[in-house]
This record gives sequence, C-alpha cells and structure tokens, in this order.
Amino acid sequence: MSNRIYYLGKNYKSLCNVLVLSLFIFSISSCNVVKRVKDNEHLITENAIIEDGKINNEERINNIVIQKVNTGMNGLLGIKLPLKLGIYNLARPNIDSIINAKVLSDSSKVRWKTKLLSKKQFDKEIETRKNFNTWLKRTGEAPTILNEDKTIKTTNNLRKYYYSKGWFNNQVEYEIEKDSSKRAQVTYKVTKNKPYILDSITPIISSVAIDTLYDKFSNTSLLIKGEQYNQLNYEKERERINTYLRNAGFYYFGQDYISFVTDTIKTNHKVNTELIIANRSIRGEDSTTTVPFKIYKIKEVNIFTDDNFDNRFKTISDTTIHENYNLYSKDKLRFRPKALTDAVFINKGDTYSDLARSRTSRYLNDLQMFRYPSIDYVENEEDTTLTANIYLEPKKKYQLSFDPEINTSNIQTIGFSFSTGLKIRNVFRGAESLELSGIAAIGASRNPSDDNTSFFDINEFGGNIRLTIPRFFSPFNTDKIVPKYMSPSTVINLSATSQQNIGLDKQALSGVLSYNWFPSKTVTNNLDLFNVQFVKNLNTSNYFGVYTNSFGRLNSIAREIDYIGDGETLENPLIENDFSPADQFIDDVLAGDTSLTLNDPDFATVNNIEERKERLTENNLIFSTSFDYKKDKRQNIFDNDFSVFKWRVELAGNLLSNISRLTGASKNDNGNYEVFGVAFSQYFKTEIDYVKYFDLGRKNVFAFRSYAGIAIPYGNSNSIPFAKSFFAGGPNDNRAWTAYNLGPGSSETTNEFNEANFKIHLSAEQRFNLFGQWYGALFIDAGNIWNVLDNVEDENATFNNINSLKDIAVGSGFGIRYDFDFFVLRFDTGFKTYDPSLIEGSRWFKEYNFRNAVFNIGINYPF
Repeated sequence: MSNRIYYLGKNYKSLCNVLVLSLFIFSISSCNVVKRVKDNEHLITENAIIEDGKINNEERINNIVIQKVNTGMNGLLGIKLPLKLGIYNLARPNIDSIINAKVLSDSSKVRWKTKLLSKKQFDKEIETRKNFNTWLKRTGEAPTILNEDKTIKTTNNLRKYYYSKGWFNNQVEYEIEKDSSKRAQVTYKVTKNKPYILDSITPIISSVAIDTLYDKFSNTSLLIKGEQYNQLNYEKERERINTYLRNAGFYYFGQDYISFVTDTIKTNHKVNTELIIANRSIRGEDSTTTVPFKIYKIKEVNIFTDDNFDNRFKTISDTTIHENYNLYSKDKLRFRPKALTDAVFINKGDTYSDLARSRTSRYLNDLQMFRYPSIDYVENEEDTTLTANIYLEPKKKYQLSFDPEINTSNIQTIGFSFSTGLKIRNVFRGAESLELSGIAAIGASRNPSDDNTSFFDINEFGGNIRLTIPRFFSPFNTDKIVPKYMSPSTVINLSATSQQNIGLDKQALSGVLSYNWFPSKTVTNNLDLFNVQFVKNLNTSNYFGVYTNSFGRLNSIAREIDYIGDGETLENPLIENDFSPADQFIDDVLAGDTSLTLNDPDFATVNNIEERKERLTENNLIFSTSFDYKKDKRQNIFDNDFSVFKWRVELAGNLLSNISRLTGASKNDNGNYEVFGVAFSQYFKTEIDYVKYFDLGRKNVFAFRSYAGIAIPYGNSNSIPFAKSFFAGGPNDNRAWTAYNLGPGSSETTNEFNEANFKIHLSAEQRFNLFGQWYGALFIDAGNIWNVLDNVEDENATFNNINSLKDIAVGSGFGIRYDFDFFVLRFDTGFKTYDPSLIEGSRWFKEYNFRNAVFNIGINYPF
C-alpha cells in the first residue's frame, strides 16, 4: 500500500506541474477573448455548414468560408484554446497614446527617468515597449469580427462550389446567431437538390490531323457518361488532351485551343457536352490568321557542348556526328560523344514530344556536369520539321572542399578534426564523377592512461573513394530491363577508417558496388550487388572500459561472493595476452572455481556478460547483397497529405559460404568457415517502413508510421553482427526511452547498448501550429525489440509467440518545434506510459512523471 502511495505522490507532483502550466496557457487563451472587440461588433466563435440537414466538416468545404474563426477556437480534442488570439489581446491597440499619457506627458517623470537611466537608455526603454507591443500583435492573431458582407460572399462561393460539383439547382442560406457577450455563430444551410449527370460528348475538331486521333485519345477520357458532373474533371480532361497532343507532334498546341460547351436545357438533369478544339491562331503585325495544326518531326539534333559567356564570340572548331546527333564544340570536345547522346531522348526523325524534352532535361541535370542545360526548338520554314538545339555549359572539372572542426564529447576534453574532399568531373570522359575525401582527427582523452605522456592521445584517420557512373556498369546490355529514361547509374565506393583510444579501436574497410534507377517520379530502386564490410577490433582489452555497466555488475557479484573485498574492484590492468582481472573472474566463475553454481542467477548473469563480450569484440566480415525499394508520393516540401513506403531485403554470406563448401575449406573450432582468419556473417534481413501524413487544414497534420524488421542468422552464424541489429528508443523512435535503452522484450537489462534481431515500431503524432513559426505536437510511440531464431535463450528477451506482443512498450508525450523554413528544431518530452520491464500488473503509468521523462532534441521531424 505504501508503494502505491509513493508512486501516486510522484505522479501527483508531476500532474500538478502540468496542470499549472496548462492553466497558465488556458488563462492567456480563453480569458476575455472579446477584450479587443468593440461594443457594436461580434467575434465569430463558430462556423457551421449544414448540408442537407447534416454537418459537413470536410476541409475543402470549410475552406470556402472567408471569415474563419481564430486559430484554436475550433479546439483540439474538443478543447477551445485560442492562444494566438490571447497573445494578440495582450497588446495595447494605442500604445503610443498610452506611453504619451503615462510617461512622456509627465515632465517630472521624464526628468527622473532620464536622470536615472540616461537619455539614451530612456529612449531605448520606450522603443522596447513599442517593439514588444508590435511583436505581440504580429505573433498573435486579431479577432475575427463578423462582417455580413463577407458572409454573403461566402454564401455565393458555396453556391458556386456545389454548382461545380453538379448540383446546378443548389440553394444556400445563412443564419447569424448573436449573443450579449459580443460573440456570434454563423450557420450556412445547403440544400443540394438533384445532381446533373453527364450524357453525350460531341467532338467539334477543326484540324484534320487532330480529328484523326480523336478515337485514340478519347478512349481514356475523364468525362464518362453516367457520372455526376464535376467541373474539375473538365479541367483535368483539358490538361490530358493537351499532354497527349503535345506528345503526338503538335508543337504549337496549347490548352487555350480546347474548350467545352455544356447544354442542360430540357435534358432531365443531364449534361450534353461539346468538345471544341480550334485551329491554330497566328498573330501578325496587323492581323491574326488561323491554320490547321500540323504534326512536326525532328529534322536535326544539335548539341553545343561548351556554350558559355566567356566563349560566346568564338567560332566552332570541333564537330562530331554520332548516331544522328551533331556535336559542336568551340574548344576541344571534352566528353565522349556517347556519354552525351545517351542523355538525350530527342531523336532525329521522331515526332516532337514534350516527354522527350523533359526526360532529356532531367537526365542532363542528373549528370551534375552542366549548369542549367537548355533546349530550344527552331522551326524549319521549308517543311513541318524542327531543329532541336541543346546548349550545355560544363561545370569546373575540379572542386575542392575543406571542413575544419573543433569539438568536445563524453570521451574527449577537446578535439580537432580536418576533412577535405576533391571532386573530379568527367574523369574518364564519360560524364563520370570521382570523389576523393579524407578525415584526420586528434583529441585529448578525458581519462588518459597513466603510461600515456601525450596530451592528444585520441586519433582517427579515414579515407573514401567514390566513383559515380551515369549508366549501368555491366558486361550485359540492360537497356531493355532498365531503359535509360529511368536514369540508371552505378556507384563504386571504397572506404577505410582507423581509430586509436576510441572505444575498442576499430579498423574498418568497406567496398560497395551499387546500381540505382528511377522507374517513375515516385519510385526509387537501389541494388547493392556487392557490399563488403570488414571490422577489426584492435583494443578488445578496453571492453569493460567502454561497457561500464557490465563491469559494475561483475564487481558487485565478485564482492557478494567474497572474490574481492569491499571497496575493491576488478581493475582493468592486463595480466597477460589482453587478459584482465575481470576476464579472470569470468573464467573462474564459468570453470566452477568460485562459490557460484549453474543454478545461481548470478552465474547466468556472468555467462551472459561473457557471451555479449565475445560477440561485441569479435571481428566482423560481412559480404552482402541488398535491394531497396522506395515509393514517395510527396509532391513537394509543402505537401502534407502523402505516403512513403520503403522495403529493404538483404542477404549476407551466401556467396562466401558456397565458395567455402565447394573448395572444401576447413572450419574453425566453432564449426564456422573463415576468410582471412575471420568467420564471415550469414543472415537474411528485411525491413518494411510505411509513413502516412493527413493534412487536416489550418496547419494541422496527423502523421502515422509503422515499421517492422527482422534479421535471421543461419549457416555460418548464430547471431547478427552488432552493426546490423536493431535497437529501440531515441529521438526518432520511442521517445520515452533513450537510444539503446529499451528492450529486448521485458528483460530488465542494464546494458549500455541493448540490441536484438527483431523489431516492431508504431508512432502517431498530431502536429499543430501554436503561433508564428512555433508548432506543438502530441505523440504516442509503441514498439520493442526481441531476439528470435538466434542464440539468445532468455525468455524475457525472446519473441516466442503472439503473447510476446504484451511486451510492446508505449510512450507518449508532447513536443515543441520551431520551423526555420529550411529545417525544424524539435524538443520532445516522452513519458513511459507502459513499461514492459516492470512486473506485470504494474506496467501502466508507473513512471509517468517528469523525473523519469526523456527529453529529446532533434533536427526535423522524427518521421
């Protein structure tokens, strides 16, 4: 009973703090919202659209209302919180008059303040008061005062909207309900009546060349007989026809030549449509003539390879013809002709096409070789042909970058790093890019070893080589599988890093051969055909210096069984061959040379620490192949109604395993094949990630994310390498736990880095505008990590069946964000709502307080 009271007390204090903060905000928001509303005016507190007797809350409909209620007046979760209006009401409407009356008009007060502050400081104080008042007005939001003229205009706009959707005979009326407290509610009552249905569509096409194509482009018409009239479909149909004809050779065609005439007279609520496509209009100096549209073909394609301001007066000195393309250069041609012609989709003899033009422009930009490529067409007067001129201005061949840094961290008092990079464009004359980069860093350790006399005892060095080829580097022709309009490219990347006095002093080598292509505007594909990673730990004796929690538990167990005395520790100095007192203690326990037996929980703890140490200190060799698929439906950075789907699958070790088996390679003592003395990893890994945004209007967005991943070891491995495992917690995961601090499962582990090979994560977040660039959020995160199908046997850490889902951790909280336009600075506070590491029956809200909260700082949104 006392424990319950204790937890209640902690929660009560935190809840009181939250309530005080909430009451303060509420007092600003709701206290006297009509403070700046004059006696003969009314504040609009509610707009309602009643459609055929039912309230319509659709954003598209409610956005038609001209006078919208103040932000927060509609209420989030039913709570009205007009914070911006409250801030505006704090401002004085006549600040100049008030200052003049209370300060400036009183000469004695002015003399006293001037004498106290000085004339300059006094003027600054007056200016500060005025600026603060201006800030309140600018940050806040003026009250929405009822204007009946705008209400009438809204009524007319609603009639137009419903008319555009096929309810030609709709009726819209409005009612205004005012009260004595200077508040008003506006209700718009809509009666739609019977809609009009599309019936016949009659084409009237003046140009014979277009008329002959009507049967082809009308098959996919958006105007379908029997459907309800929708003006938007007429606009989309106009765009569709224009796109079709522009891609069918009609160079001079435009949307203005397409019009629709509808007839609804005595048609029994049916719409008869005439599709009119006029002839081309040619404007002269004094008159305009009309001529039929013609199909244009491409007569020549000219590529000017070095067009820039500096050589504008030079004559062409180098001419090359390659596969019906004419390449002109004022200096020597820098590129292989095929490298440029492969980027051009405009072909000699083809009919004109907007699509070919846009694909060419996109591909040339993707090469990152040229500044603003441009494409012009010139009509040949003697026939219906066009000459395509492509102007290219190459970027500088060499680009050098430098990036010095000074930093500090939990392992070093001060550190200096210097990175440099060199980018070489068109390195092999095939529009390839070669990037060379390197980093060098030194630092002073916070806990230097006694025998280290050097102040800068930490260092890290690394280098990277990256070659990008704007096509598939393959002995086979892949054009039929991945056409060049998908912008295929190949990346070859080699890197190496080495560390000293950082963690376990890793040395890492990696190499990647990957292929990238874009099947559509929304889809991205990536295939890592070969991805080789080799990691060697040089300082495994420092394991317990890095994983101090494990070292602390060993010390506690050693004291409890009198292996060492009270106050003593298993210090880290080596005995021999990287062997420390802590290692000796582990060996003694597992060999049965201490009082611990197999049935003791502490024996299992020591065994787990040893297994984890072996896993985290072992060298890793990963030879994998992976495929990534991404479908991103976001139109632009302002789009808040979209979805993103990602899928990744990875296979590692199969090639090395097959080679080892076929060559009859021997196995080590653990029954594993080795390459260069290292047992390579073999596993299957897949991940699925789905994000969905819902735009609720007025800067309110609901975002949802679901994620699942699993990595299954087999063959040459019984566990997943640490770098390929999953973790939970952190500012982009479950925000009620710090990174690596959640899971696995319901285990009560105190490891510094908790990881496993199976993960489920769900997040939901409501984002809303507070005022100006400040935004708020309420969120719920759920998920955990587990071990499955590997060598971990702890029941609490493994996913055994559907019942293991009870170990999904739940966190909830709130966030404050500031939008800098180019990035978002995020402060999120997460509370442990359901903690699976606690005993069953005591998992909900036991640590739901600020003392146990996790405060996250992040850049941009978590998903």
